Amino acid sequence: MATSSSLYQHFLHHPIICTDTRNIVAGSLFFALKGEKFDANTFAEQALHLGAAYAIVDDQAYAGHERCILVPDVLTALQDLARQHRSQLNIPVIGLTGSNGKTTTKELINAVLSRKYKTFATKGNLNNHIGVPLSILSLSPEIEIAVIEMGANHQKEIEFLCGIAQPTHGLITNIGMAHLDGFGGFEGVKKGKAELFAYLKAHSGFAFINRNNPYLMEMSEKAELHKVVYYGTESSNAVSGKLLKTDPFIELSWQNKTSSFNTRLQLTGAYNFENILAAICIGQFFEVSPEQINAGLSGYFPNNNRSQLSKTARNTVICDFYNANPSSMAAALTNLELLKATNKTVIIGDMFELGEESARQHLDIIEQAEKLAVESLIFIGKHFYEVRENHKGHFFSSLAAAGDYLKAKPISNNLVLLKGSRGMALEQLLPLL
Repeated sequence: MATSSSLYQHFLHHPIICTDTRNIVAGSLFFALKGEKFDANTFAEQALHLGAAYAIVDDQAYAGHERCILVPDVLTALQDLARQHRSQLNIPVIGLTGSNGKTTTKELINAVLSRKYKTFATKGNLNNHIGVPLSILSLSPEIEIAVIEMGANHQKEIEFLCGIAQPTHGLITNIGMAHLDGFGGFEGVKKGKAELFAYLKAHSGFAFINRNNPYLMEMSEKAELHKVVYYGTESSNAVSGKLLKTDPFIELSWQNKTSSFNTRLQLTGAYNFENILAAICIGQFFEVSPEQINAGLSGYFPNNNRSQLSKTARNTVICDFYNANPSSMAAALTNLELLKATNKTVIIGDMFELGEESARQHLDIIEQAEKLAVESLIFIGKHFYEVRENHKGHFFSSLAAAGDYLKAKPISNNLVLLKGSRGMALEQLLPLL
């Protein structure tokens, strides 16, 4: 049975981790993780044949090959390896969590910091108990700053991920109505996200806090943080800003203690203003020049279906269908109202993991959408469908039914908001728009 120290020696010689035989890199370490519907132990020899240097397994039946390394549990071994690797790195690690805007904020921070430093930022949405270890194990010796996104849907998850990522700096983007089922309500969300503040307090880390957010101020005061850097709309903050324009792209002015600057982004959505300010604040903290900060922001182009403006043959579509919860959905609808367009259409899909709050939250979104001056309202999914009575708009219980409707009655010359939870797969409607 391999020890964590012996496994780390293998990692030093083979510092590329693979968990999928479809993406094997020659000379990598293959970790045979288990899932609900698969057991990658069964693919260990295949991984070796495809070029992996070693396969880490936790089933004796698949440990016969001389390059199979047996451990008690593959996932635990991966997490322990990441902890050990992180402990060898003497670099700033910015831990980032929040109910909304995590990935966009991570990308903005990376865009700013990479103008001066060799940075690493979590790839895609690898922000859970598997993704965070994989991110940490991707940190090569030349990396100077890392931005690690941490997601959670229950208590103690952020605490656990902090134990792996060991952040020296941290940011909570906001607190919203997300994963209510797992957290046990809104107060549970606050408690779960505050685990990042608790870690920073215990390890003398710095926290970047939006002074305009009362929940974050309350949580930071409760955590008794000593090393805090504030951003917001008031000039007393380390960085302050003002939103100048949002139609269709964001323009803002921002100030530090001595000077003022303007910048324009290729990003839509007034709700991204605070995410941009966070990136500016962190850039300034790490002594990135204002010119470099603005260059990083203006050079960032969203391509991850978050606040992404796309032109189709017939319409302009706000592609925001990577995820959704009541807070982000309400913000997206408010933003659509601010945008100038002759014709607007709302196409929104179900929000997941809301537990007992689901019906009420879906009703609230319907009622908000009904107040908008739009040409058409389209609601998709069983949660919206179940509360459709006495409400205007078109309701479809499935994506296929909505697709049939759009084929029969195509939308043209509209500004379309397309938003829903990832599991709704709303990107399948894009070719019909």
